[in-house]
Amino acid sequence: MSKGSLKVRKQKRALALLELDKHKTYQEVSQLVEVSYVTLSGWAKKYKAGGLTFLDDQPRSGRPVGLSGEDRAKITALACSTPPEGYARWSLRLLADKAVELEIVEAISFKQVGILLKKMSYNPTGKDSGVLEE
Repeated sequence: MSKGSLKVRKQKRALALLELDKHKTYQEVSQLVEVSYVTLSGWAKKYKAGGLTFLDDQPRSGRPVGLSGEDRAKITALACSTPPEGYARWSLRLLADKAVELEIVEAISFKQVGILLKKMSYNPTGKDSGVLEE
């Protein structure tokens, strides 16, 4: 068994518990389910502390989802609008600054704006787009 989907990880943990219940050694079970002795030991401790709930993955820390669909649409609409006075066209930095100024988002980098526009199939480098690449 290898990493795989959530179901495979859950199945590995359950199989390990069943094998330990058959009085197999940690060494035997760790080889059978292809995890380290330390990982298997951790699973056993989690099972003893919380029961079968340890089978499910816990929420992972990490970067939360950034922009809502509405925020993405507002930034795209902003890129399609007339640039501010004194500018011939929007730049990615100018769009990022304006999105924060208009309180569309709390913070956004020009690189994020470029990625967003690219995902929205908006060509930031096209002659007709009105946006310059940074």
